[in-house]
Amino acid sequence: MKSISVHGIDEEMEKAIKERAKSEGKSVNKIVKELIAKALGTGDKPPDNRVEFADLCGVWTETEASEFMKLIADLEVADAKDWQ
Repeated sequence: MKSISVHGIDEEMEKAIKERAKSEGKSVNKIVKELIAKALGTGDKPPDNRVEFADLCGVWTETEASEFMKLIADLEVADAKDWQ
Protein backbone atom coordinates (compact mmCIF):
# COMPACT_ATOMS: atom_id res chain seq x y z
CA MET A 1 0.00 0.00 0.00
CA LYS A 2 1.32 3.44 -0.91
CA SER A 3 2.00 6.27 1.50
CA ILE A 4 1.22 9.92 0.82
CA SER A 5 2.65 12.86 2.73
CA VAL A 6 0.53 15.96 3.14
CA HIS A 7 2.51 19.13 3.75
CA GLY A 8 1.30 22.45 5.07
CA ILE A 9 -1.41 21.27 7.48
CA ASP A 10 -2.25 24.32 9.59
CA GLU A 11 -2.52 24.10 13.37
CA GLU A 12 -6.31 24.40 13.38
CA MET A 13 -6.73 21.44 11.02
CA GLU A 14 -4.15 19.38 12.90
CA LYS A 15 -5.94 20.06 16.17
CA ALA A 16 -9.32 19.11 14.69
CA ILE A 17 -7.95 15.85 13.28
CA LYS A 18 -6.27 14.90 16.56
CA GLU A 19 -9.39 15.76 18.59
CA ARG A 20 -11.57 13.67 16.31
CA ALA A 21 -9.14 10.75 16.49
CA LYS A 22 -9.12 10.94 20.27
CA SER A 23 -12.91 11.25 20.59
CA GLU A 24 -13.47 8.25 18.29
CA GLY A 25 -10.65 6.19 19.78
CA LYS A 26 -8.87 5.92 16.43
CA SER A 27 -5.44 6.80 15.11
CA VAL A 28 -4.81 10.05 13.28
CA ASN A 29 -3.92 7.97 10.22
CA LYS A 30 -7.26 6.14 10.33
CA ILE A 31 -9.19 9.41 10.66
CA VAL A 32 -7.34 11.00 7.73
CA LYS A 33 -7.99 7.93 5.57
CA GLU A 34 -11.70 7.98 6.48
CA LEU A 35 -11.95 11.70 5.69
CA ILE A 36 -10.28 11.23 2.31
CA ALA A 37 -12.49 8.24 1.47
CA LYS A 38 -15.61 10.19 2.40
CA ALA A 39 -14.51 13.23 0.36
CA LEU A 40 -13.82 11.06 -2.67
CA GLY A 41 -16.91 8.89 -2.26
CA THR A 42 -14.89 5.70 -1.93
CA GLY A 43 -14.67 3.05 0.75
CA ASP A 44 -16.68 0.04 1.79
CA LYS A 45 -19.91 1.79 2.66
CA PRO A 46 -21.09 5.22 3.72
CA PRO A 47 -21.41 5.85 7.46
CA ASP A 48 -24.81 5.26 8.99
CA ASN A 49 -25.68 8.72 10.28
CA ARG A 50 -28.99 7.44 11.59
CA VAL A 51 -27.30 6.14 14.72
CA GLU A 52 -27.07 9.74 15.93
CA PHE A 53 -30.86 9.78 16.17
CA ALA A 54 -31.44 6.23 17.38
CA ASP A 55 -32.62 7.44 20.79
CA LEU A 56 -35.43 9.35 19.07
CA CYS A 57 -36.72 6.51 16.90
CA GLY A 58 -39.98 4.97 17.95
CA VAL A 59 -40.67 7.25 20.89
CA TRP A 60 -43.93 8.72 19.56
CA THR A 61 -47.21 6.96 19.93
CA GLU A 62 -49.39 6.50 16.85
CA THR A 63 -51.60 9.32 18.14
CA GLU A 64 -48.66 11.70 18.55
CA ALA A 65 -47.33 10.86 15.10
CA SER A 66 -50.76 11.37 13.53
CA GLU A 67 -51.19 14.73 15.28
CA PHE A 68 -47.74 15.85 14.10
CA MET A 69 -48.52 14.89 10.50
CA LYS A 70 -51.76 16.89 10.68
CA LEU A 71 -49.89 19.93 11.98
CA ILE A 72 -47.37 19.87 9.14
CA ALA A 73 -49.78 18.92 6.36
CA ASP A 74 -49.64 22.41 4.83
CA LEU A 75 -45.86 22.01 4.46
CA GLU A 76 -46.41 19.05 2.15
CA VAL A 77 -48.21 21.18 -0.46
CA ALA A 78 -46.07 22.66 -3.23
CA ASP A 79 -47.16 25.92 -4.80
CA ALA A 80 -46.32 25.90 -8.52
CA LYS A 81 -45.58 29.66 -8.38
CA ASP A 82 -42.64 28.94 -6.05
CA TRP A 83 -40.94 26.89 -8.79
CA GLN A 84 -41.13 29.37 -11.66
